[in-house]
Amino acid sequence: MTAPGGEIPRGAVSCVPALGLPPRLRVLTKRSDFLAANSGLRVARGGVVLQVRPNGGEDLGFGITVTKKIGNAVVRNRMKRRLRALVRELLPQHGLAGHDHVLIGRESGVERDFATMRAELLVALERARAGKGDPPRGPRKGGPKGKPVVRTRGKGPAPVGA
Repeated sequence: MTAPGGEIPRGAVSCVPALGLPPRLRVLTKRSDFLAANSGLRVARGGVVLQVRPNGGEDLGFGITVTKKIGNAVVRNRMKRRLRALVRELLPQHGLAGHDHVLIGRESGVERDFATMRAELLVALERARAGKGDPPRGPRKGGPKGKPVVRTRGKGPAPVGA
């Protein structure tokens, strides 16, 4: 089923590995998909954190998130554009089939060289394929520099370590 120009019509083929076509990329849009990926395998690199979780399907799912800690909207959007370019380039060949991939932009990724980020994502994908994730993060301490925070109402004692 091809169009007059020899192209495959949009939406006609989702994933046909027998023909050598790259798998179709599905964009994660629901918060529940991002939270589910958080419980999967986590591989952190200098400019990006990759979270991978099986989705039970044949297609590759991907999502990108960048927190406000990174910078203002201009900086966050630039980071997301860079991550989207990496996803389009690398996931069809190096992504895990039947898995959702979530990329979280890190602060150092904004100034990082694009070739360096590409190499880091390739390493992260290879580690995820081998099942070698980073150890789980411990419980969050709360305050700055790991100091516990005492929540008070109204007039009360000051936070610990203030």
